[in-house]
Amino acid sequence: MAGAILGPIVPQIQSELGVSGTAAGLIITTHGGVIVLASPLMGTLIDRVGPRRPFVGGLIIYGLGGGAGLFVDTFTTLLLSRVVLGIGTAAVYTSITVLIYNLYEGQAMERALGYRSSANSAGAAVWPLVGGAAGTIAWNLPFGVYLVALPLGLVAVLTIPKPAESSDSLDDSKPGENTPAGLGDRVRATLAVFQRQPPLALVYVLYFGANVFLYAVVVFYPQLLSTVGVTSSFAISLYLAANGAAGGVSAALYDRLLTRATRTSLITIAFLFWLLGFGLAVVMETPIGALLPVILLGLGIGLVFPSTFALVERFAPADRQGQFSSYIASFGYTGQFVSPLLFGPLVPLVGIAGVFGVAGGIAGLAATGLLLWKVGQIR
Repeated sequence: MAGAILGPIVPQIQSELGVSGTAAGLIITTHGGVIVLASPLMGTLIDRVGPRRPFVGGLIIYGLGGGAGLFVDTFTTLLLSRVVLGIGTAAVYTSITVLIYNLYEGQAMERALGYRSSANSAGAAVWPLVGGAAGTIAWNLPFGVYLVALPLGLVAVLTIPKPAESSDSLDDSKPGENTPAGLGDRVRATLAVFQRQPPLALVYVLYFGANVFLYAVVVFYPQLLSTVGVTSSFAISLYLAANGAAGGVSAALYDRLLTRATRTSLITIAFLFWLLGFGLAVVMETPIGALLPVILLGLGIGLVFPSTFALVERFAPADRQGQFSSYIASFGYTGQFVSPLLFGPLVPLVGIAGVFGVAGGIAGLAATGLLLWKVGQIR
């Protein structure tokens, strides 16, 4: 919801507040930059006090920061409210991850992580439609949807288990005994974890890359659709909704797929989906043909997102799950931010279709690397 719900009303924000298109776009992107910076701080807080209180507090901050857009009428004030929203999002995003780690284990945890990613994808499908519909009534009405976080905060207070007295409680009020206190100690301890668990760094790179690909679709696919005659904002939103819905389906099936294939195999399949999807995007020539690429790309996202969360739980120290889970958010939102910066300069050189050709080439190289690694492991 944080950014997607406002996408359809960027032109209205620009008109109502009298700002440039770039300035209006900051209303969507600012919270992402705040999330990148605030998430590690939230992760440290979660390791010290547990995930329950940051989750509830984050929902309240989220609702107030997002809903403030209903009542402000200047660009500067609206931008400041988006900073508040970013802080709330950072708290909620990482708290959800650690709550799932603490409340579930085994296949139940895999299922919960899949449902979490499925919910994210469903939001990507639904919220732009809601924002566009609300924007037809009043330009600032979509901001009111953020207020749903306030009653959700109350639901969280009533339903999430409170911390127990035992040492294995859900919400320990003390830092883990191995949690370093000083900044220098924390840096050294963090580097030591990466040295002990080299695959952990690759997990963050994977999540970064998945978000780069996701926003390549969000930013550049509408331009590609115009080449086959799809130009209305509502029609474009349906293609993006199909992308989100496909990701929701594969994520919802994630734990069942794990009973038939390894996690590495599912990630490899995701890269193959991306390779095929980007490749088809280059050659598609009809509006119907343009639907299959976004579905394939969404299916890949639905496999990679829960895999990332599960792998971090596997490799991160048990008493520092908040810290290492927070890096997922930082890398993910960084990927979303830099995606247009990485692919945008290619448009004048290779054309809009060429952007997807380059993305497909990257996905193909990654899939080849994973396949070769799996063959080496078998040998």
